[in-house]
Amino acid sequence: MRSHEHAAIGALCGALAVTLLARGRSFLEKLALWTYGLLLSVFIDLDHFVIARAKTGSWSYLTRAVRHPVWAFTEQESVFPDVEMKLDRLASHVLIGGGLVLALRPLSRLLAVFSAVVVYAHVLADLLREIEVA
Repeated sequence: MRSHEHAAIGALCGALAVTLLARGRSFLEKLALWTYGLLLSVFIDLDHFVIARAKTGSWSYLTRAVRHPVWAFTEQESVFPDVEMKLDRLASHVLIGGGLVLALRPLSRLLAVFSAVVVYAHVLADLLREIEVA
């Protein structure tokens, strides 16, 4: 799934989660939480570069994306042309989400639950896209 699609899902899911979970919070707190969710829904995909490094032994995918960020966001299908990572990236998202929730829970129940909702929506969107493509 492309970054702009994850951003749209993160924005919608984050808005719904903020409405349901952050009652009684100030507008700025809600806005900060929503922004965090939007960023999380997009940047959790940075784990793809770590997976590509583990599979190929090279950071070349990351260095190319850093050198050409517009390309990395607009031509996402060509960022990892020869690296198969469908199940790896989904498993990685689940591990990251679980770890994030466990790490945030002692600090803020709201932030932990909100993070779980956003990562769940991200993984579900990826799964649905894989089913559609298959």
